[in-house]
Amino acid sequence: MLRACRYDPATRLFNQFPIEELTERLKDPTAVLWVDFCEEPPEFASPILLETFHFHPLAVDDALVETHIPKLDDWGDYLYLVFNPLEMGTNGSMELITRELDVFITPNCLVTFHDDALPFLERTWKTHLQIPRVNPTAPGHLLYRMVDEMVNDTFTLLEDLDDRLDEIEEEVLLKSKPDTLEGIFTMKRVVIGIRRVLVPEREVVNKLSREDFAALGSVEKLFFRDIYDHMLRMVDLNEGLRDLVTGAMETHLSVTNNRMNQVMKILTIITTLFMPISFITGFFGMNFFAAPGTLDHWTSSTFFHVALAILIISPLSMLWYMRQHRWM
Repeated sequence: MLRACRYDPATRLFNQFPIEELTERLKDPTAVLWVDFCEEPPEFASPILLETFHFHPLAVDDALVETHIPKLDDWGDYLYLVFNPLEMGTNGSMELITRELDVFITPNCLVTFHDDALPFLERTWKTHLQIPRVNPTAPGHLLYRMVDEMVNDTFTLLEDLDDRLDEIEEEVLLKSKPDTLEGIFTMKRVVIGIRRVLVPEREVVNKLSREDFAALGSVEKLFFRDIYDHMLRMVDLNEGLRDLVTGAMETHLSVTNNRMNQVMKILTIITTLFMPISFITGFFGMNFFAAPGTLDHWTSSTFFHVALAILIISPLSMLWYMRQHRWM
């Protein structure tokens, strides 16, 4: 889907217009335009970006063909930016989905290209079509709104991960299951994947807030500083999540080892209590029936009761001895 809108100072709204009028609209240097390529094939978008907007072929190739981490390229009259919006899998799955949003920004036009529908971009588009805006005199204002919505979604994602991590920690301490460790490792992969996006994305926003670009006004730099502060908080929150995941993993291993030690302790106690019984029964054979030979007294009723008493008293004595020495 290819769509375009233009800011109307009279209504202070963005109004959509047919894409056939794009070339004529671009001739107005005072216009503020937004052109969005959503799920369009490269062979369709490439001629428009090259011939209508006159973007460099390398920048167009980066946007339509290649996959990049967040970055910013200054081409003089325009900027080329890459953002990686983050989403979690459907039905509560712990699968981190990384999208790509390619952005071209000129002094009077914002061009976005993405292969998948992006919720935050849709919200920004509908908001500018429905709610009056005060003097968005440059596409930098559109870019700020769009990036701000993306950052808010990422912040919500991190808060959801924080809640999920609380559940994992409670599960580790109270009712650890065989798949608990798998959940911890999955959470760790998600947190590391988020960090790989947030750190370069933070640097992109930092450049937008501090460096001078011909395609970006000085007024918008103040707004991007606010986004940069939010991204610093998100990076710190993500680092905290990574530490908590590591702590949860260590706690799980510690709890598992403690439970294993308790099991081994009980088995050792049982083995120790039956050790004298095994020795006595093994030594005498415990054959109390009449046997050939001259050792009839070994099979007498008196010795049977003596042996039975020893078998009972020995483990009880060892149990008392271990309790006295606090071995159990």
